[in-house]
This record gives sequence, structure tokens and C-alpha cells, in this order.
Amino acid sequence: MSQTRRSGCPINLTLEQIGDRWSLIVIRDVMFENRRSYGALLEQNKEGIASNILASRLKHLTASGLLTRSSDPNHQQKGIYSLTEAAIQLVPLLACMAAWGLRHTHPEASLRSELLEKGGPSLWSALMDELRYLHLGAPRPARSVLGEFRTDHETAIAN
Repeated sequence: MSQTRRSGCPINLTLEQIGDRWSLIVIRDVMFENRRSYGALLEQNKEGIASNILASRLKHLTASGLLTRSSDPNHQQKGIYSLTEAAIQLVPLLACMAAWGLRHTHPEASLRSELLEKGGPSLWSALMDELRYLHLGAPRPARSVLGEFRTDHETAIAN
């Protein structure tokens, strides 16, 4: 069953792949929260994604080449989802979306969004290197942006 594309415009093609309500939320949770199993994605999702929608999105994102699924070595019926290089390259898009949301909506405080905006492209690049290590088996980078996010979050909570 092939999908007919509305146009060849790159923005349209991107929206056809990740422009639904849930795809970027799932990618966000895998990327920033390290939720890599169906159960973790379902139970810990702040937006309350329904189980059938999550299953559909995971299938779509895997078929689209944004996630891969491997068997959990501890439980063969469970899967572990990993970002692909294409998904990792969404870091700048998600950072810009978060910055736009901070400026034009009334979000709850989002330290991570603020840090992504302030850090700019050099932070995004370091984060992408770390994600390549975590999801693609690339060499471990010297800097852990996700660790910095956790430390900043813990410091903010303590104050």
C-alpha cells in the first residue's frame, strides 16, 4: 500500500513523514528521556498517548527509517527502539520548535528547551554526537549533553 504524495516540496514531504500529532513526541521521548521500550513510552508519556496510537506511530517511524527496533536481550517479545541518523538530525528542528514554543505559547517551565536555545548549534552538534553513541554505536563523545541536562534539572529542583 503506497501513499500518494501531495507534492514534492521538501516541507510537505517532511510533514507527511513526521507532521502528525504524535511522531515528534515519540521521537522527543526516545531522544531526550531515553524511553526506548513500548512500555516506557506508553507509561511515562506526559501527553497521555493511547496504546493503539503509540503502536501505530512506532510502526510508522520504524517503516519511515527514523527508528529501528531490536529484540530486548532480557525478553525476546519486547523491543528496544533506537534513533537512526535521520532522527538524530532532527535535533536542530526540535531545538528550534522548543525555542518557538517558549516565545509564542505559554509553556510550563522547560529548562531543557531554554538550554537548547542558549546552547545553539554547538550544543546541538554535541547532543547529536552523544545520541549517535547511545543509539548507533559511535565512539563515546567527551561531552555528555544529556548528563548536563540532568544535572541542571536536579540543580533547579534543589533550589
